[in-house]
Amino acid sequence: MRLCDLAERLGRQVGVLIDRTGLVTHALVGDDHQLMLPDLGRWGKDSGRLRGLRLVHVHLKGEPVDADDLNDLARLGLDLVAALTQQSGLPQLVSIAHLATERQAAPYLSVEPTAVLPQQRWDALQFDCTAFVAELESHLARVRPAGRLVDARARAVLVHVGPDAIAEAEDRLDELEELARTAHVEVVARVIQRRRDIDKRTLIGSGKLAEITLKALQADATALIFDRELTPSQSKSIANQAELKVLDRTQLILDIFARRARSQDGKLQVELAQLRYSLPRLGDRDNALSRLAGGIGGVGPGETKLEIDRRRARDRIHRIEDELERLKRGRGVRRAQRSEVPSIALVGYTNVGKSSVLNALAKSDAYTENLLFATLDPTTRRLHLPSGAQVVITDTVGFIRDLPKELLGAFEATLEEVHAADLVVVVVDAAHRQMERQLASVLKILADHDLGDAPRRVLVNKCDAVTDPAALRDVVGLYDAWQVSAKTRSGIADLLIELEPAVAQARQRAAEQEQQAQSERDEERARGWSPV
Repeated sequence: MRLCDLAERLGRQVGVLIDRTGLVTHALVGDDHQLMLPDLGRWGKDSGRLRGLRLVHVHLKGEPVDADDLNDLARLGLDLVAALTQQSGLPQLVSIAHLATERQAAPYLSVEPTAVLPQQRWDALQFDCTAFVAELESHLARVRPAGRLVDARARAVLVHVGPDAIAEAEDRLDELEELARTAHVEVVARVIQRRRDIDKRTLIGSGKLAEITLKALQADATALIFDRELTPSQSKSIANQAELKVLDRTQLILDIFARRARSQDGKLQVELAQLRYSLPRLGDRDNALSRLAGGIGGVGPGETKLEIDRRRARDRIHRIEDELERLKRGRGVRRAQRSEVPSIALVGYTNVGKSSVLNALAKSDAYTENLLFATLDPTTRRLHLPSGAQVVITDTVGFIRDLPKELLGAFEATLEEVHAADLVVVVVDAAHRQMERQLASVLKILADHDLGDAPRRVLVNKCDAVTDPAALRDVVGLYDAWQVSAKTRSGIADLLIELEPAVAQARQRAAEQEQQAQSERDEERARGWSPV
């Protein structure tokens, strides 16, 4: 009754946190529509034990337990939340919410993690809080911990935001889920929000973010992963409201690259990409930094920690760029040494089976795994054709659509190999339902790097597991594509026979183009002019 009287006189929500002995641990005062709870630390939900605190507070407008209450309940693991309504400072109705004990068997939990009891009159309320909480904890202990992905590093909710059609959004989340699997992140839920205008602060709006936070808490998720690049301020705002780790697609790919790079060049390229991504975000790490002041005019004895971090990052970027340039010259020398041998470059979307094709053709043992970006360094082997001739064949790093700009450098070695190749073989995955889209993405990347006119053939892999025969016919018909299965070796023998004339034709075409270019240069010199 004192809470209701105080709320009436203040015109604000008021409440208390009460432990299981009946002791008030916190007194809380909010505004007219919301109550801010203190930081109680992270809740160890896997044990099935609740926080040991219940929230009792007063709503001013006669509403029952609302979304903010449910968010606090799930986020903090409270025993329960009770919302009182009042009139003239006297309690009228009470609604009680608690964590739900039911869990769906579906891969992605979609029910809310809380349950709300019907409103009751305060003067007729009969509720044994102690017995209820004991029974609730007994249920929670039986359903937790839920099944987990073996050796998962995190559990995440995937979020797609944008105006895309549902089918396109689902495709993008499918790819994001594959990236998460590669990074050993278990996906526990997926959320799609269709909206044309993006919220500048939280991307999805505070209400939707609260809903997603509830879903994440229900599924014991530790991270939110967004299928688009977040600005530093958006990452910070979302993390502050959700109190979960926040990643975007670029960070996820960078994490995969950092764990899978093996060569010195690959490791340096990944470190460079991470530094370039992190540099504009350094300012959000610590907002408590202050300049050391001293002397006339406030000229201090040193820089702020933030300025030092930024300077060190820029210095490291310059050193890495110099080292990468040295490695690039070394790659050029090695390519020149084998320039007399015809060369083939295998390119394609990530995880279409390029390394498997390389192994099937060259009888090699290059690393293969059913993961995105399983290999991050070009692999070169000598290939013996049926006629006895030899060619050099290189398996390159797989591409992905909407390639983050920070990662373009990580593909430099791949693009160099493609530029130097006599024949580019674009590998596509017949078992993927987005085969045509993946092929279009690869061709666009090649065109964007002045490789659109390079001699190329399309090779359809995994023809033993075709998912869309009509799409396969279209690709084969449009590009006169070769068809193989690296797994069963079907079509490999025929491919070896067809590679030799294809390479010879590509080399002849390149020689004719070089001869024509040389003739044009000679004509220009004869006229007394030469291009700079």
